[in-house]
Order: sequence, then structure tokens, then C-alpha cells
Amino acid sequence: MDDRALLASVRAVIGDRDLGDDCAVIHLGDRCLVLTTDMLHATTDFPEDMTDWQRGWMAAAVTLSDIASMGAEPLALLMAAGLDDPGRLEAITRGASDCCLRHGGRLVGGDIDRHDELTLVSTALGEVEPELLVLRSGARPGDLVCVTGTPGRAMAGLDEWKGHRLALLEPQPRVREGRTLARAGASAMMDLSDGLALSLYDLTRVNRCGFRLRPSLPRPAGVPEPWATEYALYGGGDFELIFCISADRFPVEGVKATVIGEVTGEEGTVLFDGALVERRGYEHRWEG
Repeated sequence: MDDRALLASVRAVIGDRDLGDDCAVIHLGDRCLVLTTDMLHATTDFPEDMTDWQRGWMAAAVTLSDIASMGAEPLALLMAAGLDDPGRLEAITRGASDCCLRHGGRLVGGDIDRHDELTLVSTALGEVEPELLVLRSGARPGDLVCVTGTPGRAMAGLDEWKGHRLALLEPQPRVREGRTLARAGASAMMDLSDGLALSLYDLTRVNRCGFRLRPSLPRPAGVPEPWATEYALYGGGDFELIFCISADRFPVEGVKATVIGEVTGEEGTVLFDGALVERRGYEHRWEG
């Protein structure tokens, strides 16, 4: 069983309304609050050569990326740290705070506990005008499909291809780009942390559409085939944004993004260069 299948049990309790997007949304008058939380573990999420400052940075970046995908502005971040060594806390805190100072919001507190394995849980709160809120749903056949940055760089960095390691260790959440795309009228958006292919299939579920990708899909520089395409389609850990937008609204001034395909009416289908793309990426799995 994977994490997406496991969510069915959560939907049975709280419904589907708050589970379809990167963040939960609470409407408060002339503002929407968006909320998200993520958990990271030493053995599954942090490369061994990461510094504790970088671990704190990543823990903040993963939640700020979710805020960005909604077109929202970060307000605050809470961090819960399960520590195997209390001496690590200061560097982790500085990393998380520095990420907020760079990309928005403020680290305002959290919790500390003793764990056998370093575990960081970050919770972020953001705000956005209701008319600028961007959901995963909203894509229309004929819309362009675009990405910021280059998908697959984090996985290329994990496999130690030259020039990509920093993309893995110090990911940059696209908060400014998310706000700009919301103002430009993006019809649907989400972040790419689980990989391009899996994100596209997530979008097909809430939009009842399909996607046709172009051969010109950007790939990590300096990586030969077939690895370059493998990373671009299926590599996780990229905190870039994938978004849909009508052709007459693209390009968007101030956002470096690449058109990678089009939205189609072929529900549940993702094609690349005419072939069906596998539904896989970064997922938590349980045996049995």
C-alpha cells in the first residue's frame, strides 16, 4: 500500500474537501488561510552528507513549497523536532529560520522531543486573496502545462551527477513565482516534490483530464540518457511548481518556466512522446 491509497481511510473520516490540494484552505472574510504540514526522517529524507543547517532548511522548504503552490504568501512556520542529539537543535533551527527569511514567513516556535531517529515536522500557515487562490483543480483542455526550473535535478544530485547536489541539499521553494502565477491567472498548480509523472496523475484525478508532454521536456544538464529522462519524469525532491495556464497568458513576466505539454480531454492519461507514462514517483509504501 502507498500513501495515496492510505488516504482513502482518512477520506472516510473527514471527507475529500480538504485532501485534494497541497494545503487545507480556511475562508476568513477577505482572506483565505492555507495550512500544511510535513514530516521528514533521517533515514528516508536526509542524505548523510547534509549539514544540520541544511536539514532545517529542507524541513522549512518542503512546507513553504506547498504554500507557494496555492499562490499564497507564507505567514508563519512551526517546527517540531524529535532529536537523537540535543546538540543538533541550534543548527536545525537556524536553517529553518534562514529559509523563512529568504522565502517568506517567520519561524515562531514548535516542540522538542527525544527520538532515536532525527525527525522534523514542519507546519506552515499562509494567506491569499480568495480570487487568487490556485487549486490543483481548474485545468482545462487546451491549457498549457508548464514547470518552473528543471525537474529531476534533486534525483540527479542524489546520484551525484556533477552540478546538481545543491538542488538536493538546499531546495528553493518557489514562493515568489507562485504568487506571480496566481496573479497571472494560472488555472491549476501544485508542487513537484513527488516527481513530475506522479504529480500529473494526481492532477488527472481532480481535473478529469489528461496530459500530452512534449519531447522538449527539460532534463538535468550534463546527465546522459536514459537517466536524464528518467530523472525528469520520475525523480522526487524537486520543490518546483507545475502549473496549467491558457496559452494567451503565457509567458508570465518574472517567472522562468518551460512549456512541457498541453492538457487533453483523455481522462486519466499521461503521454510523453506518444507513449503512456508510468504512474510512479516518490511514494511512502507499506508492505502487505
